[in-house]
This record gives sequence, structure tokens and C-alpha cells, in this order.
Amino acid sequence: MIARLFRLRRPFEFERVRKRGKSWADRYVVIAVLPNDLEHNRYGFAVGRRVGGAVDRNRIKRWMRESVRELHPTLSPGHDVVFIARGALAQPSVNFEQVRNSTRALSRKAGLLDESDQSQQIPPDSSGSHSS
Repeated sequence: MIARLFRLRRPFEFERVRKRGKSWADRYVVIAVLPNDLEHNRYGFAVGRRVGGAVDRNRIKRWMRESVRELHPTLSPGHDVVFIARGALAQPSVNFEQVRNSTRALSRKAGLLDESDQSQQIPPDSSGSHSS
């Protein structure tokens, strides 16, 4: 679970990143990035209704969250980042490794990936809340 401090939660936050930010896409994921005035990144995850049933959408969202949790220490701070699942993720042949590779490649394209710096870490969510 990503701590509340590092999450985008309100619809207007997602909309602002999508409209004002820059985006990159591949077959599985779209990433939208907008600089923020904070010393840390905030992340949002979206999986539309076109992407399978509820069980599939929830699994895909968990995969995206986990891949970003792993990447977070290597990402440049000071950005709001929205990860949007594309329809191809609903295919039964897609697995976590493909989502992980996709999020890493797009983070690199967006100029967020700083593989030399391991200093920033996401602490686990201590609020006890399990909402997204």
C-alpha cells in the first residue's frame, strides 16, 4: 500500500495531471506527469470499465501500484504521476512482469527514472485504511 501522502485521490487532481501534464504511452499503460511544488511524488492509478470486469480491473490496479512501489526510490521527486491502464491489459496472457516492464519503460521515457539514486522511499501506509 502506498502511503496517503504519496497518493492522488481526488478527481480534480487526476484531471489536472491529464490536462496540463505531458503523457507517454505503450501497449499496456499510459503515464501522465505534471511537476508539483512538493519534495515528493504523488501517484494515481486509473483502470477504466473497458478493461475487463471488476476482478480484472482490481488485479491490474494492484499490479500497477506494486510496480510503482518498487520503482519509487529511483524516481525523481516533485511530480504528480497518473498511471492509466489500457485495454490490452485485460488479455488473459498479460502478467505482472509485463506491467512492471511497461511502467519502468514509460518512467524512463518521461525522464523520471533516476537509477543512480535510491534515497527516496515510500513508507507503508500506517493508517490501516485499505482504500485506493
